[in-house]
Formats: sequence, structure tokens, C-alpha cells
Amino acid sequence: MSSAKLPRLDRKPFIALVDRANRALQVDMVREMHKRGHPKVKQAHNAVFGTLQSEGSRSADMAVRAGMTRQSMGELIREMVALGILEMRPDPEDGRAKLVTYSELGIRVATDGYLRLHDLEARFAEEFGPDEYAVARDVLARVADVLERWSDE
Repeated sequence: MSSAKLPRLDRKPFIALVDRANRALQVDMVREMHKRGHPKVKQAHNAVFGTLQSEGSRSADMAVRAGMTRQSMGELIREMVALGILEMRPDPEDGRAKLVTYSELGIRVATDGYLRLHDLEARFAEEFGPDEYAVARDVLARVADVLERWSDE
């Protein structure tokens, strides 16, 4: 077995920093949901909360937005329906399709999630200063835009 000499960066890769921040935010959201009385919420559910539009969404569209397979998104949705967080109803635009919507409980859970997001935004702005935090948000958005543009080349 050979030991290859791989090229290394002289600092932690940007992708590792973004991944660490993402995981920390996801864990924080679940911990906060548990504190707010929603102990059945788990980290995998963030993919649903982050892609379900308030008027309802098709699961296939949610899977694309989450960057996951339709099957995986379907499993999460079925689990959250069983927990009483989501409901499925016929899509008025396509009788063959179903729309995923929040149940009454789901609206409360999602509202608590949005309240936490508002709190985090305010705390980050306080921690880093509003200008520095605005720059951080702008840079992350621009990184995503640039990568999407490059993928089209």
C-alpha cells in the first residue's frame, strides 16, 4: 500500500467551514425545537422544513430543492405525516399529484422554527456587528451564485 502525497491547503478548506457552520445550525434548530416542546423533530426533518412552501409543495419539487432523492424526501414526508406535522392533499392543478402541507401542529412547529431563525439573525448581527454580518451573508450568497454559474459553463 502506497502513501500518496496529496496536495493540502495551508488552512481549513472553505467547504469544511461552510459544512461545519451548516451542521451547527441544523443541530441548533433541532435542539431549540425540543426545548420548545417538539421532541419528535429530528435533524433530517430540516430538509422538509427548508423546502416546504407555505401554500404547499409537491414532494418531487421539495426533493430537488433539498438536493436529495425523491424516495428519501418521500420517506421523510411520510414520517412527518405520521408525527402529525404534515398532511397530504390532492393537488388542485394535477389530480394525480399530492401537495404536502403543514398540519395545525406543523404550523406551530414551523412558526417556532422561524422564530428561532429570527432570533439567530439578530444574535449574529449583535455578535459580529450588522455590517460584518451583512457581508458574511452576501459572500455566502455570492459563492452559491458563482458555483451555479460555473456549473452552467
